[in-house]
Amino acid sequence: MELPRKVAVGSGVVLELPEICSDLKLMPRALIITGPHTQDVLGKAIFELLEDGGFQPETLISSASEMEEVDRAEALAREIDASFLIGSGGGRSIDIAKLASVRLDIPFLSVPTAASHDGICSAQASLTVNGETASIPAQAPLAIVADTKIISKAPARLLAAGCGDIISNYTALLDWQLANRLRNEEYSEYAAALSAMTARMIVEQASSIRSGLDESAKIVVKALISSGVAMSIAGSSRPASGSEHKFAHAMNRIAPGRALHGELCGLGTIVMMYLHGGDWKMIRDALNHVGAPTKASQLGLEAEMVIEAMVEAHKIRPERYTILDTGLNLRAAAKAAEDTGIV
Repeated sequence: MELPRKVAVGSGVVLELPEICSDLKLMPRALIITGPHTQDVLGKAIFELLEDGGFQPETLISSASEMEEVDRAEALAREIDASFLIGSGGGRSIDIAKLASVRLDIPFLSVPTAASHDGICSAQASLTVNGETASIPAQAPLAIVADTKIISKAPARLLAAGCGDIISNYTALLDWQLANRLRNEEYSEYAAALSAMTARMIVEQASSIRSGLDESAKIVVKALISSGVAMSIAGSSRPASGSEHKFAHAMNRIAPGRALHGELCGLGTIVMMYLHGGDWKMIRDALNHVGAPTKASQLGLEAEMVIEAMVEAHKIRPERYTILDTGLNLRAAAKAAEDTGIV
């Protein structure tokens, strides 16, 4: 079980970063991995904070979610003899830091600038491999420093996507339970309970979650971290990734770059809950409240694309059993999409 040793969430907590690094007994050489935009949002501030705190930072600006960027990060970290990495950004920079730190056998710290998905805490990284998005085992961060003052200023779409990623735990857990019953797959009651509580918390507070509010950012960040902890307890992404994630990845293959991961997961959760015979309207209403899309057209996706993704989704990660694994035919997929109103 991999869990962060320190978690700081709140307004202005990034100022505590040097002290956190010192408390963790980290050596002074650090590599900050950030993006072109997040360099201005937070990367420069982290550099200055670490430098003033007696550390010796360097910065790598990455602009692509590809394994070649992991190679670049690894090479620079070796060149400067870095003792730890910091991933500062939305998802890309954190995932690159995760994978590079595993290769280097050194820790990394997660300093998110947006609450768009649970990758800020999980031991899984999502990068493009051979032109397709792949989920790759990595390691959990040694510490998470989530400054809600900064995160609350991120575009509203990112916060809504984060909510979609958390709400998708509902169907991920149903799929996991199904795999446990039909395939005798190992199931963790503790991890499942934490994942369920996290998703329920977002659904119950959906009407009060608003972009630009520090308190809303705090609610979503804490939920994302809890979801990541559930995955660490389970030793896999099972508590937060099921048929709805298969749909999201299939949709991204068919129409790459049209939507955010959490947006597609939210859309997928509506229709997968329908297939499970659950309360899909509750899912739809919660997504509506947080400003997440509940119709394919809101993401510029055509009905034919969505139905194709539903039919093809069972081919994604075939080793992970879900309700889709007997395969949907076109007629059933079209009916589910129409009945739920996602097309």
